[in-house]
Amino acid sequence: MKPVIAVIGRPNVGKSTLFNRLAGRSKAIVIDEPGATRDRNYAECAWNDRPFTLIDTGGFEPASEVEILVQMREQTKLAIEEADIILFLMDGRDGLTPADQEIARMLRMVNKTVFYAVNKVDGPRHEALVAEFYRLGVEKLYPLSAQHGPGLDELMDGVAAGLPAAEPLQDGEGERIRIAVVGRPNVGKSSLVNRILGYERTIANPVPGTTRDAIDTILVRNGVRYRIIDTAGMRRKGKAEGRAEKISVIMAEKSLARADIALLLLDSEEGVTKLDAGIGGSAAESGCSVIIVLNKWDLVEKDTHTIEQFTEDVRRRMKYLAYAPVLTVSALTGQRVSKLFDLIGKAYEARSIHVPTGALNNIFVPDLEQKFSAQDPNQTLGVRYITQAKSSPPTFIVFTAGRERLHFSTERYLVNQLRERFGFFAAPIRIQQRMKSPSTRKRKESKP
Repeated sequence: MKPVIAVIGRPNVGKSTLFNRLAGRSKAIVIDEPGATRDRNYAECAWNDRPFTLIDTGGFEPASEVEILVQMREQTKLAIEEADIILFLMDGRDGLTPADQEIARMLRMVNKTVFYAVNKVDGPRHEALVAEFYRLGVEKLYPLSAQHGPGLDELMDGVAAGLPAAEPLQDGEGERIRIAVVGRPNVGKSSLVNRILGYERTIANPVPGTTRDAIDTILVRNGVRYRIIDTAGMRRKGKAEGRAEKISVIMAEKSLARADIALLLLDSEEGVTKLDAGIGGSAAESGCSVIIVLNKWDLVEKDTHTIEQFTEDVRRRMKYLAYAPVLTVSALTGQRVSKLFDLIGKAYEARSIHVPTGALNNIFVPDLEQKFSAQDPNQTLGVRYITQAKSSPPTFIVFTAGRERLHFSTERYLVNQLRERFGFFAAPIRIQQRMKSPSTRKRKESKP
């Protein structure tokens, strides 16, 4: 396990900018707006060949009683408890504020190594801004520009020298199953993540749009290592309000691209909406295996046919996700949440299925052709050869006799038969067609 470094400070002092620079990519939302970061955000980093885990935190407001700011403050305190080293970032242009002084007093009571850094010192003309921060009574201050880089080497050289050695991973701690929790705003994504983890990992608030960054958390359960990715509520890009929300939607879509499995959350009380259907389409197109989760099931009035009616509505509104299993849960009470792991394990195993080419062409294709022609004697399937190009998601290359693309109904029949014969539970199946080229036919006809 790697040592942990937490970046803390007031809102809008440049914590996420520093986080992204050290992470080497734009993992945290960076805009000139206080409160863009709210939950803890993690990245795996290294400096001078010393690996560490970096935590970005929301703005720390010591005295605020606003609910969201109180929740952000609690998230920062959790990061401080988890960290081996703390980077306390302040804003040189704002000067030393009462909030900075209050945070510094709190850090003196924490038995952790603290590095005090003054950000937005972009050159010699700004160095005079640092002087008043010595009123904190610290021996060493690190002036830097997180945006442009000056001063960062000196700070991180000092941090790297103080890092404890990384501990070797134990059994079951290697990276394995990546799970993205997606859905429209306020369907209970953060509440479900917290219920899965067993503690308040992310801020769960009834105000839509509370989560903005894609928040990664590692969970080891029964020897299996999971990466749980809590994403921001996805809206249509044209409907997203404000720059932070638009960036959140884009980052949620990127989270799907790096996940193995998507948990698509729906609100059982509201049913399937047009936006739910759009998000489901994004999940299917990403190549993730998809599990549809009907949350807030405890709030639904039920009879003996309720689950069938809900499932039928989901299938009707999301026909392209006919392969996705449906599970009813309550993130609030924990009802059936543990069953998610059975479905996740089954879906992950199905992603690695690889069907031998011989089994496809010696048995599957002839049988498929016979069944297809039996349904309509005037038609032939036209499939000459099939091979599985890759897994995760399962992708097949189909060689056809003609020069026309397979009709969508024929392709759907082929996909359904592949799923029926070989499994691929919860996984999308990709079909790539290779058609007989005209030049090949001409060469054959010209032979004596």
